[in-house]
Amino acid sequence: METVQSNSKHPKGLWVLFSTEMWERFNFYGMRAILSLFMVHALMLGESNASIIYGGFLALCYLTPLLGGFISDKYLGNRYCIMLGGSLMAIGQLLLFYSATNFDTSLDFSKTLFWLGLLVIIFGNGFFKPNISSMVGSLYPPSEKTKLDSAFTIFYMGINIGALLSQYIVPIVADVVIDGKQDPYVFKWGYLLAAIAMILGTLVFFFLKNKYVVTPEGKPIGGLPKHNTAKDFEEGETQTAKFSGKSIGITLVLFVILFFVFRYLLVDEFGFSSVEMGQLIKGIIYPFIYAAGVSLAFLIMSSAENKIERQRIWVIYIVSFFIIFFWAAFEQAGSSLTFIASNQTDRTFLFGWQMPASMVQIFNGLFVVILAVPFSILWDKLRAKGKEPVSPLKQAIGLALIALSYFIIAYNVKDLGNSGLLAIKWLILLYLIQTMGELCLSPIGLSLVGKLAPKRFSSLLYGVFFIANAAGYALAGTLGAIIPATGDKFAKAQEIGVNLQDVLDKKVTLNPEQAKAFATAQLPTEYTTFGGFTIHNLFEFFMVFVVLCGIASVLLAFLSPILKRMMHGVK
Repeated sequence: METVQSNSKHPKGLWVLFSTEMWERFNFYGMRAILSLFMVHALMLGESNASIIYGGFLALCYLTPLLGGFISDKYLGNRYCIMLGGSLMAIGQLLLFYSATNFDTSLDFSKTLFWLGLLVIIFGNGFFKPNISSMVGSLYPPSEKTKLDSAFTIFYMGINIGALLSQYIVPIVADVVIDGKQDPYVFKWGYLLAAIAMILGTLVFFFLKNKYVVTPEGKPIGGLPKHNTAKDFEEGETQTAKFSGKSIGITLVLFVILFFVFRYLLVDEFGFSSVEMGQLIKGIIYPFIYAAGVSLAFLIMSSAENKIERQRIWVIYIVSFFIIFFWAAFEQAGSSLTFIASNQTDRTFLFGWQMPASMVQIFNGLFVVILAVPFSILWDKLRAKGKEPVSPLKQAIGLALIALSYFIIAYNVKDLGNSGLLAIKWLILLYLIQTMGELCLSPIGLSLVGKLAPKRFSSLLYGVFFIANAAGYALAGTLGAIIPATGDKFAKAQEIGVNLQDVLDKKVTLNPEQAKAFATAQLPTEYTTFGGFTIHNLFEFFMVFVVLCGIASVLLAFLSPILKRMMHGVK
C-alpha cells in the first residue's frame, strides 16, 4: 500500500525544489521588472542601450549555466552549487541596491556598482540554474519518468508564483510616477527586496535538502560527484564524460572563428574600435554566446558513444535552436513591451488607478499560476488516451501561439498614430496567449532534456538548453533595440519645438542646439532597421516577431515526426 501511494504522488523533494526556485525567481524577476527603467531614468543610458544591455545580461545569465553545470558535474555537485549560486545572487542584488542609492551623487560610481552587481548575479545564476533543474529528474525512479512533463510543469508553476509575487510587490515600491515623471529614488527598494528573497530561498534549500531532496531509495541527490557509484547511472552508460584533446582543440578553434564571424554579422567589423556600451555588448557578448553555443554542441557530440545517443542529443540541439525564436519574442516583456506600456498605453484600471508600467509583466506570472495545473492535467489525459503530441510538436504550437499574440497586438497598434494610446486589455490578451505558448514550450523543453540527456553530462546538456535561451535573449536585445519612436518621443520633440516625424523623414535638419536637446532627451533622429528593412512604426516592429515565430513554428511542426523517430522510444 505504501508503494502504491508513493507512485501516485510527486515526492516531497519536488516541493523543496519548488520553494527554493520560487524565492530565487522572486529575486530575479523583481530585479528584472525595474532593470530597464532604472537604466533609462537613473543611469541615463537610453532605451536602445537599455534593450541591448538587458538582452546581454539575460543572455549571460543563461550562458553561465554551462560553467556552473561543468563545475557541478566534475567537482562540487548540485547541492553546493545551488547554495553558492544563491549566495552570490543575494550579494549581487545588494550591489544594485547600493548603485541605486548613489546614482544622484556619483553617476560613474553608481554605474560601476551596477556593472559589478550584474556580473555577480550572472555568475550566481550560472551556479544555481542548471543544478536545480537537473535535480528534479533524479527524484523519480526509471519506471516513473513519464511523470516528468507533469513534474516540470509543477516546478514551472513555482517559478511563476515567485515571478508573480515579485512583479506585484516590487513595482508598487520601486516603480513610482509623480506628476507624470518617473521617481528614480525608489528603485533601490526593489533591489533590496530581491536580495531578501534570494537569502530566503537559499536558507529553505540549506535546511530541508538532507531530509527531502533524495532518491526514491533515500540517497541524497546532487552530492559531490566523487561519491557517485555505478548505481547512479543507467545500465551500460559511461559514468564520466570524456573529451579528447583533439576534440577540445577543434572546439577552441571553432569558437574563435565563429566569434569573429558573428561579430562581423552583428556590428560590421572584426576589430574593436567602438567603446559605446551598447555596441560593446552587441559586438562582444552576443558573438561570444552564439559561438559558445555552436562550439559546445560540437564538443558534447564528439563524446557521444553510439547512434542512438547521438540522435537523441541532436533532438535536444534542434529543439534548442527553435527555442531561440520563442525567447527572442517572449523576452520583449522586460524591454520594448515595458517601454510601450510606459509610453503609449492607457494603464487605467478601476477607480482611476494607474498600474505601474513594470507591473504589466505580472499577467504572465498570473496566467501561468492559473493555467499550469490545467495544462499538466491536459497532457496527462491526452497521454492516457494515446493522443499526447510529441514534445517537439508541443513546442511548435507554442511558437504559433506567440506569433498569434504579436499579430493581434500589431493589428491594434496599426492606427494609433503618434499620440494614440493602446488599451491595456490588448497587452493583457498578448500575455495570456504568450503564457499558453510558454506552457507548451518551456517546461516541456526542460523535461525533454531530462529524458534524452545521458547522465554523465546531463547538467552540461541543460546548459546547452539554457544557452539556446541565452541566444534568444541576445536576439531579444537586438530586436528590442529596433523599437520605433513611441508617442512620448513625439511629445518631447514638440516641447523642443521640433516635429519628430519631419526629422525621421529627413525633411528637416537639426541645428546644434536642437541636436544637443535631442541627445539629452534621448530622442532618435532616424528610423531603426532590421535585416535590411526599415522599421517605420509599431505595426512593422511587431510584425517582425510574427514572421520569425510563424516560420519557426511551421518548420518545427514539419520536423516533429522525424524528431520523434530520432528520440528512439522516449515519450
